[in-house]
Order: sequence, then structure tokens, then C-alpha cells
Amino acid sequence: MPWRPPSNDRFYRLIVRTGQFLRWALRLDIQATGLEHLPDKGPLSGPSRRVDPGKGAVFAVTHFGYLDFAVLELLLWRHARAQLRFLVHQGAADHWLAGPAISASGHVVVGYTDRSDAYDAAVAKLRDGEYLAVFPEAGVSRSFTVRECRTGAVRMAAEAGVPVIPVSVWGAHRVLTRGHGFSLRRSWRAPVRVHVDEPMTFPTGSDPEAATDMLRSTLQSGIDRCIAGFPLDPGSGAWWMPAHVGGSAPTDAERQLLDAADAAAGRRRAPRN
Repeated sequence: MPWRPPSNDRFYRLIVRTGQFLRWALRLDIQATGLEHLPDKGPLSGPSRRVDPGKGAVFAVTHFGYLDFAVLELLLWRHARAQLRFLVHQGAADHWLAGPAISASGHVVVGYTDRSDAYDAAVAKLRDGEYLAVFPEAGVSRSFTVRECRTGAVRMAAEAGVPVIPVSVWGAHRVLTRGHGFSLRRSWRAPVRVHVDEPMTFPTGSDPEAATDMLRSTLQSGIDRCIAGFPLDPGSGAWWMPAHVGGSAPTDAERQLLDAADAAAGRRRAPRN
């Protein structure tokens, strides 16, 4: 069981500054569209955004690589000095190094089996005015298209009375993703494109399945927009491009089979005692 320090905003700001340094060191070219859809900049509490009840939001983020979360956090910090709280799987929280950092950053941990406590904690944070980031795909998409989404983001937003803000991230997966480790050559001056779509509101009683399908479609439209404006010519058969635009990533059907095989093999780790 890793050490679990209490939430500490000073530590979180240290993590953000580390991310800013790494972006500078690698000269990452992060550009975003749709910034007008981000929440208005509010007052600060010290160096960070002041958290006010009624001002929360769910950020639903695509998940093609392991750095998508950092791209969004850097974007929100630059925009409003906002500290995002993420829904994080218990497997990451059990890691000897990542676990203490997750705890100190105030993220919400989703258990291996019982997720009700995490859901209630997330809704409470949203009502308090926190920004909560969710990967509705619940895992990295190997096809680099938005895969089936879970309904949690929509249900939490509706219960807390806050909007869902769709965020599509493209290009960060070239730096680090499943099956493709870090490469300095790929990462140096790597372009990353982000599209923030119009906030979506779902009143209590909305059909979560239909609303989630709408969210998935919106996220994919954002990805398509990012691909259309991406500055690199991938050539034919690039591993980081979806199959439907000439890349060699698995097709959506192949991705579904791979995901099913992972689930059958029980790739999620068992809880630690």
C-alpha cells in the first residue's frame, strides 16, 4: 500500500510547473481552437483559481495517449490558473510512485469493483465548484478514433447541475502511447492540437446512453478537425494515423476485438492487500 498524503495544492502547482518545464524543454507545439468555450476566467485564491460552488464543470477528454491529461491541465492552467481533478483508476493509485502523487493532487480514485464512492466524491467536487476531468472511453483507444464511451461523465454532470465540455486532443499520442514508448526524435517540437467544443448541458432525467452517444460523436468531430489542421504529413501507413485516413492503426473493428481479448485475459490488476 503506497503512502497516501493529503491533498496539497502547493504540490499540485509543482506538478504543473514540471509539466511546463518539460513542454519548454521539448519545445512542444501545443495549439488549441475553441478556447471561447472554456469557462470564464474567475477570481484567484492565491496563485490558483478560486473554487466557487456552482462553477464546476466536467471536462470529457479523448484518450489516445498517456499525456492527454497533461495537455489539458497545461491548457486550463494557462487559461484560468485552474487545477483539474481527474478520475484515476485504482491500479494507478496503487503504484508506489504515482500513488502518493495522485493522492497529494486531490484526484478521485475509481476502485477495482465498487465505483459508487468515487462517483459520489466526484459529484460532490463538482457541486463545490471543482473542474473534473474524465476519460469517458475508460482506456486508450488503439484505433486513434473515439471508442465506446461510458455514461459516467454525463450522469455526474446532470446530477451536479454542471456542463460537460468536450475536449479532443490529437498528436500527444505520437509522444507516448500504448505500444509506442517515448522517443526524443518524435517528441522534439512535436505538434499537438486541441479542440474545445461547446459545453453540453444535460438536465436531470436525460437519457444517459443517448447523451453519451452525442458526446462521443462530438469528440470524434473534434478529432477530425484536429487531423485536418495537423501540420505533419504522415505519408502512407503511419502507425499514429487511423486506418480510415490511410494509417496503419487498427481499424475500429480490430480495436474492438483487441479490447475484448484484453477483457477476457483480465488485464486489469487485482486489488492489492
